Amino acid sequence: MWLQVFFLCLSCFTLSSRSQTQDRAALHRSNDPAGRCQYTFTVASQEESSCSGSSMKPEMDGVLSRLTLLEALVSRLIAGGDGGAVTGVRANGEEGIQEAYSKVTGEKNQLQEDKVRLNRQVQELQRRLEELSREAESLRQKPCQQKHTSGGSQRENRPASDPAYDNGNGSYQEMKAEVTEVPASHLIPEGNFTGCGELQSVGDPVMHRKADSITGKYGVWLQDPEPQGDLYTNKTAWRIDAVGKDVRQLFAYEDMDQFSRGFPTKVLVLPEPVESTGATMYRGSLYYQRRRSRTLIRYDLASEKLASRLDLPHAGFHGQHPYSWGGYTDIDLAADEQGLWAIYSTSKAKGAIVISQLDPESLEVKKSWETNIRKNTVANAFMVCGRLYTVASYTAPNTTINYMFDTATGEGRAVAVPFKNKYRYNSMVDYNHAQRKLHAWDNFHMVTYDIRLGRANRSSS
Repeated sequence: MWLQVFFLCLSCFTLSSRSQTQDRAALHRSNDPAGRCQYTFTVASQEESSCSGSSMKPEMDGVLSRLTLLEALVSRLIAGGDGGAVTGVRANGEEGIQEAYSKVTGEKNQLQEDKVRLNRQVQELQRRLEELSREAESLRQKPCQQKHTSGGSQRENRPASDPAYDNGNGSYQEMKAEVTEVPASHLIPEGNFTGCGELQSVGDPVMHRKADSITGKYGVWLQDPEPQGDLYTNKTAWRIDAVGKDVRQLFAYEDMDQFSRGFPTKVLVLPEPVESTGATMYRGSLYYQRRRSRTLIRYDLASEKLASRLDLPHAGFHGQHPYSWGGYTDIDLAADEQGLWAIYSTSKAKGAIVISQLDPESLEVKKSWETNIRKNTVANAFMVCGRLYTVASYTAPNTTINYMFDTATGEGRAVAVPFKNKYRYNSMVDYNHAQRKLHAWDNFHMVTYDIRLGRANRSSS
C-alpha cells in the first residue's frame, strides 16, 4: 500500500514538473550556417543565471527536490502508526470519561430515589406521630374508670363498647393489675421525712464562694455536723486549698457569711501535709490522709494538735486507686449518721471500692465491706445513713448518682438519681447529716446541694 502511494505521489510530482517546464519553454527558429532552418527550445532557469553545466541540471535539480519532499511525506505517513496510538489513547481517555460520567449520573439518580424514599418514610412517621398524639389526647380527656366492690366481688363501671373490655385480653388485664396495685402513698413525695433512709433526690447546686487563685481549683470545705466544746460551732466553715506540694493550711471562718466574703477568723497549720480532697470534719476533729502514705490523721481542732494517727491496712495511696478525676484521691474519709468511714481500695480487692467503718478516736477499722464497683470508674463517693453512693461523672453537667451499697445488708445495686456538675469539674463531695446537705468543690466553686431521703425497704403491697 505504501508503494502505491509512493508511486502515485511520484507520478503527480513528475507531471507537475513537466507541466511547469512546458510553461517556461520557448521555441526559436533560425538559419544555421548552411542555410537550413533550425528549431531550438530554451527553458529559463529560476535558480541559475547562466548555464554552468549540463542543460538538464536545472530540471534534474527540481526533480530531486521534489523527490526529497516526497520521501519526507512518505516517512511521515509511515510514522503515522504512532499517531494512531496517540489517537487510540485519546479515544480510550474519552471512553473512560464517558464511563465515569455515566457512573456519576447513575449514583445521582440513586441518591434522588433514596431521598424520595426517605421523605416518604418521614411523612409516614409524622402521620403515625400525629395519630399517637391524637390517641394520647383522647385518653387524657377520658375520665378514670372507678372500681365498685359489692358482695366480695369486683365489677368495673365501664361501657361494654370499650375495646379494652375483653376478658380474653390477658396482657391488658396483667398490665392493669400491676398499675392498680401500686399504693398511692408511694407516689407522694415524703418532704417531711426526717429519719434515715435511701437517697431520693439531690437539688440544684447553690454557690457560696469562688476561689480567687489557681490554688483553689480544687480542695475541701466543710462544716462539723457534731462540733465539740464552745470554741467552734456547727456554723463554723472550714476550708483547705488542696493544690500544692505541701498543703498544711486550714482556714476557719466564723460563719457562712464570712466564708462567702473570704474573711477567715483563723488559719491553722497542720502537723502533716494533706493528700488530696478526701478530708472530713467530725466531732471537733479534722480527719485526713497524710501526703504520699496510707496514714490517717486525726487533728483536734480545739487543742490544735495531732490526736491520733494510724495506717489504713492495705489501702492504696498516691494514685494507685483514685477516683476517675485523679488528684491522688485514693483514700476518701466521710462521716454520716452512723459514724466515721473510709472509702478506698486494696490490691486484694483489685480496684473495687472497699468501705471501712473507723473508730473516731483511734482510727482503727471496726468492719469492712467490699463492693462490686471499681473506684476509678466513678467520679466521687459519699456516705449517707450507712449507705455508699457514687457519682458517675465529675465533668458532665447533668450526670447521676449511679450506685448504692447498703452496709446493713451487704448488698449493692444500680440507682439513677440526677446530679448536676454546674461548673464541670467536681473534685470533692461530702455529706453533712446535721444540715442534710452535700458539700462540694466544683472547679473553684464551693457549693451545697439539698438532698431528700425516703423510707428504705418499702413494701410493694
